[in-house]
Amino acid sequence: MSTNKPVHAPQSRFPVVDGCLHVGGLPLTRLAQRVGSTPFYAYDRKVLSDRVRQVRDCLPDGVRLHYSMKANPMPALVQHMAALVDGIDVASGGELKVALDAGMAPACISFAGPGKSIAELAQAVAAGVQVHAESERELRLLARIGADLGIAPLVVIRVNPDFELKGSGMRMGGGAKQFGIDAEEMPRVLALARELGLDVLGFHIFSGSQSLKAEAIIEAQTQTFALAQQLAQHLSQPLRVLNIGGGFGIPYFPGETPLDLAPVAAHLRQSLPRVRQALPQAEVVIELGRYLVGEAGVYVTRVVDRKVSRGQVFLITDGGLHHHLAASGNFGQVIRKNYPVAIANRLDSSDTEVASVVGPLCTPLDLLADKMELPRADVDDLVAVFQSGAYGLSASPGGFLSHPDALEVLV
Repeated sequence: MSTNKPVHAPQSRFPVVDGCLHVGGLPLTRLAQRVGSTPFYAYDRKVLSDRVRQVRDCLPDGVRLHYSMKANPMPALVQHMAALVDGIDVASGGELKVALDAGMAPACISFAGPGKSIAELAQAVAAGVQVHAESERELRLLARIGADLGIAPLVVIRVNPDFELKGSGMRMGGGAKQFGIDAEEMPRVLALARELGLDVLGFHIFSGSQSLKAEAIIEAQTQTFALAQQLAQHLSQPLRVLNIGGGFGIPYFPGETPLDLAPVAAHLRQSLPRVRQALPQAEVVIELGRYLVGEAGVYVTRVVDRKVSRGQVFLITDGGLHHHLAASGNFGQVIRKNYPVAIANRLDSSDTEVASVVGPLCTPLDLLADKMELPRADVDDLVAVFQSGAYGLSASPGGFLSHPDALEVLV
């Protein structure tokens, strides 16, 4: 049997041949042999490239596409993405080093995030990357560091808008936030930047992430463009950089449907001529992380035991929340829901059962699948967790209980 639709798994971007999931053109069983041990994350180059191509085909000409490395900082994956996108956003000195090592031009790297250390700011100024300042403290430090090094810092100010991305999985703007400088404070802060001798290139305005609603993204972009034009009147130089964030989400749970990019792209095509008329030198940047890499990855763990407790089947695996906190439901879910999960080497099996997939940790929170209908599995079968290309290993408490680290492969 050969099919592109898994029998006992949600529709994914990975084919199924003879009942086995294929990633990077390889059966997962063979890939597991090549890796040498489980658990591991596998990221598919073709799926990554196809997603970037899809986004580029939708975006209007002139809009620059950046990869937000916080979604997945694996060096080999970042190097692959660096050849496909126009820039990379980083959120620490460690991520900055990975981006530079990946070959991205320094001026195309932006460094955002609250609480940057003096060492990180100096590292960024010396490297010649854009620093997205998030406080008056950072502006004062940038002026001092620039004077000490004899280098003019590339400064963009992150703005906390007075609106949010409605229905987003994580709201990053609107209300009181630790991110950016409140929009109403910007005239005063821009005057301070002038006093400090800083040339502010533009603004980073990001209101939320993980939205599946095109209309909400369109509304946020409309408000972002209006706010940027309003704030640009307080700049001493023309606005040259406008990072409008992203917010594009991917479906994880039953009932969720993929984001329709078509209306978002149509809105951008309609809006950009007006934006360019008002801000003729502005380079508009869309910054995406999860949307570019989330569906390109699977987390693979092996069944090491099978037990039945009072009628409930438990598949105990060698991996769990210490490698994949999000799949366990402990990375922002209010009500726990199952990520899409499959028995990767038994996808054509007609023998199914309701089972829970649990990890090896001494906590009931170590739950990868709660009472899901799955093919009957036994010791040494492989469990695959889909939608695992973003906020996986690097967003998980790997040191908890001192189990071995999970590996990562790009195939």
